[in-house]
Amino acid sequence: MRYSHVFFGTFDTVITILAYARDQAEFDVSAAAAEAAFQHYHRLFDQYHPYEGVNNVFTLNRQAALAPVVVSEELFSLLTYCKEMQPRLHGKVNIAMGAVLRLWHDAREVAETAPEDTVLPDMAALREAAAHTNMDDVILDAANRSVFFADPDLKLDVGAVAKGYATEQAAQEMLKSPVSHFIINAGGNVRTGNPPLDGRNNWGVGIQDPNAAILSASDTDVIELIFMHNMSSVTSGDYQRYFVLDDVVYHHLISPETLFPTHFMRSVTVITEDSGLADLLSTALFLMPYEEGAAFLDELALPVEAVWVLNDGSMEMTDGAKKMAYSHGAAN
Repeated sequence: MRYSHVFFGTFDTVITILAYARDQAEFDVSAAAAEAAFQHYHRLFDQYHPYEGVNNVFTLNRQAALAPVVVSEELFSLLTYCKEMQPRLHGKVNIAMGAVLRLWHDAREVAETAPEDTVLPDMAALREAAAHTNMDDVILDAANRSVFFADPDLKLDVGAVAKGYATEQAAQEMLKSPVSHFIINAGGNVRTGNPPLDGRNNWGVGIQDPNAAILSASDTDVIELIFMHNMSSVTSGDYQRYFVLDDVVYHHLISPETLFPTHFMRSVTVITEDSGLADLLSTALFLMPYEEGAAFLDELALPVEAVWVLNDGSMEMTDGAKKMAYSHGAAN
């Protein structure tokens, strides 16, 4: 039988789990474990709120410049992963950019709550914040599982990877359970397990039309359908978190080079097995022109596919993505 579970409150998004199980009780156990995993990682990766008994990103941003802070194995693993991956991302994703991203976050909050007061972050303030974004100043001590900031003004922001990383961990728990035929949709971060048990070979994952209303349920919101199982699909786009000033859209994906949002494309979707890697790469690719991104994927030499929605509405795909795409003849 097919069952579903929907919850909100983790990573500020609605999370939906759809899966096949022998009965409701079996599904409920697995879905509850997945929701608990999301809640656990949300607390660890939260930079805005403290939680009693938890040393999270919020804790690090306030205490790690004073003395090393011991963190959980999960948070230490995420930071280690990001530090190891950063040299491979052409400098496009840097979790030590928290001070820069906070200025944009504050501007976006003003735009949402008091639109008449909307202003862009001051360029001098952005440059000053950017002077404190060196990942080498994040000292990771594996022996003690501690984190220290050598730069007292450095701040972490793991938003480019946190939700994908958490989605992957929840998926791994489900894959080890009796409920391994599932699809998780965590606000655009999609992770599929084994194929659906209804005769289909794959799950169908839609790529949203950036021009469509986000909350619309119309079929016209989907401009492409990707068929997959045991894979992840993560989209970064300019239509999810943004504000508008003088008819210019300022989205939440900020270039470490210009300290401003880029406008190379409307969205990019990354398809690969690991949702954390897909999350990182979708951010990196969105901050590159299409040609640079395509060359970057070739250089990366990993089993990763991508779909770009360009500013004129046209799409580009890697060869592997075409084999999974409805528009190129793929089907269930």
